[in-house]
Amino acid sequence: MKFTYTAVRPDGHEVTGVYRADSREAAELALYDLDMRGVRLEEKKSLLQLELTAPRVKREEVMHLSRQLGAFIAAGLTIVDAVHTLGAEASNFAIRKMMAGVEEGLRRGDTLSDCFDQHPKVFPEFYRGILRSAELTGQLDTVLSQLARYLERDLEARRRITSAMIYPIMIAVMSVVTVVILAGFVLPRFRTFFADLDAELPLTTRMMLAATDFVTNWWWAMLAAAATGTLALVAALRTDSGRHAVERFLLRVPVLGTTIQFTLVERFCRIFASMVSAGVPLPSALHVATSSLRNLVFVRALNQVSERVLQGEGLAWPLSHTGLFPGTAARMIRVGEETGTLDAQLEVTAKYYEGELDYKLKKLTALFEPVMIIVMGGIVGFVAIALVSAMYGIFNQVHI
Repeated sequence: MKFTYTAVRPDGHEVTGVYRADSREAAELALYDLDMRGVRLEEKKSLLQLELTAPRVKREEVMHLSRQLGAFIAAGLTIVDAVHTLGAEASNFAIRKMMAGVEEGLRRGDTLSDCFDQHPKVFPEFYRGILRSAELTGQLDTVLSQLARYLERDLEARRRITSAMIYPIMIAVMSVVTVVILAGFVLPRFRTFFADLDAELPLTTRMMLAATDFVTNWWWAMLAAAATGTLALVAALRTDSGRHAVERFLLRVPVLGTTIQFTLVERFCRIFASMVSAGVPLPSALHVATSSLRNLVFVRALNQVSERVLQGEGLAWPLSHTGLFPGTAARMIRVGEETGTLDAQLEVTAKYYEGELDYKLKKLTALFEPVMIIVMGGIVGFVAIALVSAMYGIFNQVHI
């Protein structure tokens, strides 16, 4: 087995490296024999092992874990005992494995935030930043409860967005399926029928048959074009400039843009409020809240805000000049700065835009539904007119 180690040499310098041994204990003893002190070992795993054994913990499980951990600490249990209890009672193998590693780190003398730093995919950066500040202020149980409440609100917001988008996505899928069935199976049979009658067809029918021929003969080219466009978009999104351009375009789309904007503003204010109320310094809280958005347009603008905050310009005025934060949000934050209640005002702002986000999602869904109905109605109506007019034309020609 291979182990990565961190240790202190006799001259006081910290060193890291890899050591091969049959077990963890054998590796520790060998390193102590080399006059290494403060040895910390981690098993070095292959890429396949990391993929197979990496903890897969849902955000909902992190929420329950935070709430339980805060309750145990508030009840007087030591952190080690609380972590041990949660790990032993967990039904999820990933949580048991993760908590066993956290318990081992705590017994080594690491802090809880240091142990959670080993699991960045499970515990976001803002979570670990708030936790680190709570350890310094001695409010670990209170802050863990606050983090659980934030994660619960965040999960609820994600559920609302998901449920709001299910119906439009289903309509879009059914629309595509309907068009494919019409163009690939139904209309080609009518084309054969009309060809056998050798009659002159109306313009609408000829247009419909031409569209059917195009789809039938060039479906592979259409798929290739769609695949090429998708690959080009994915490649563009992998570059900062391409991703920035796409995200800026989406923010400018009517209705959709404001929905995305309110989603990001609500998330920023919620995380920022949690960090400020936990006692995290303003520049650090602003940095973590900014990095949690993952939208380059907002991130770049907020990085400039951070620079202005460090220059003493305050927070509300730079935010209002980004053009990304509505005037209501800037005014609420300004009130918090002037009255010394920034965390409370940020929480109020987050709740306000949570309500506005619900309204925007309903508006977006209500707008998408009639658009899809009109498009599908237009396609089906055009096909019906083309077929009926062809039938009447053929009947009149035969009758004459």
